[in-house]
Amino acid sequence: MAEELFTSESVSSGHPDKLCDAISDAIVDACLSVDPNARVAVETSVKGGPDKGIILLAGEVTLSGSHPNYENIARKTAASIGYDSHSIGFDARTEERCEVVQKITEQAANISQGVNNTEQGAGDQGLMFGYACTETESFNELQGRFFPLAAALSQRLTRRMTNARVEGILPWARPDAKSQVTVEYRDGVPFRVHTVVIAIQHDDALKHNFSGNEVAEREYITKEIRKHVVEHAIPSELLKGDYRLIVNGTGRFADPGGPYADAGLTGRKIIVDTYGGMGRHGGGAFSGKDPSKVDRSAAYAARWAAKHVVAAGLATKCEIQLAYVIGVAEPVSVRAESFGTSTLSDSELTKRVTSVFDFTPKSIASNLDLLKPIYSSTAAGGHFGRTPGVDGEFPWEILDQVRIDSLQN
Repeated sequence: MAEELFTSESVSSGHPDKLCDAISDAIVDACLSVDPNARVAVETSVKGGPDKGIILLAGEVTLSGSHPNYENIARKTAASIGYDSHSIGFDARTEERCEVVQKITEQAANISQGVNNTEQGAGDQGLMFGYACTETESFNELQGRFFPLAAALSQRLTRRMTNARVEGILPWARPDAKSQVTVEYRDGVPFRVHTVVIAIQHDDALKHNFSGNEVAEREYITKEIRKHVVEHAIPSELLKGDYRLIVNGTGRFADPGGPYADAGLTGRKIIVDTYGGMGRHGGGAFSGKDPSKVDRSAAYAARWAAKHVVAAGLATKCEIQLAYVIGVAEPVSVRAESFGTSTLSDSELTKRVTSVFDFTPKSIASNLDLLKPIYSSTAAGGHFGRTPGVDGEFPWEILDQVRIDSLQN
């Protein structure tokens, strides 16, 4: 019988695209701190260079009050992630080493007239998906997430790499890193981790600890990653047998890296941000957008509803699709699907979901308390499957027993 395998990936906070997401979300938070009803849509692009890097800020912001200093936000955010040294590929702190170009205007009038009305219409047309399943619920460290296993594990690996670097456990590590996890299934149930792939930028001088031997250097990095990252982040019962570990598949990932090696752009990691490819995606990114943008808020609401369906025991898999028209509050369609894992028909499931959840943008923002500066913590490590209150608020991950009871009855 052929192996049943499924793979998901994640990227760390120092990945160039995630650096851009972090800057964009820091701007969202700063604007919401000034005005909870601020309208924000800001994209960031970064690129390092031999002499000087660049951060480009482009988008629209409309708020009541003084605009925050966008350049300072961008520089401080990049430096806090670890990009404070030209030798590693990017130093955001000074004009000498990093130029910040700002092209931010106000929200277009023909958009704001539909969004700022009494009903608060959707900020754009589009479709969004939310997904939940029981794959994580068999493992103590992962319970309560109701999330695809490969995505949950890959997220844990990148968060662990960041923490191990910051805590000095991996002093040679740099901010830029990626993970990939392949899970083997048997009869549709996760059985074990089949393969783990890690890419982690490192100190170019590390090889001198091994007399310049790059093979020995890579063996050392692999051993440290196995001990301090993989076997720390992944439940031991999933590492049964011989799992395959590949670290820095090209041989080396040394300084300079990060934005020096690859340009970054906001919103380019939409699968990393959501369900790791298990479950559909409407195509809209999250970071840099205030909650009037349904690309963000409705995706959060759809996840919130899907998680309640699965937590209520109505299905072991649930996907919810929402669709909107710009300027109109009510979604044009709501659809729940259980993939045959429920005793209820999909139409009955949809009926229950729409009776319990209000998917208008104004109600989503109110029920999930989205008009607060809570978005910086979402920029890396995944927007879903997180533990609320641990390293961010993630209110769409909080289960409401009243809603669970209502879905069941």
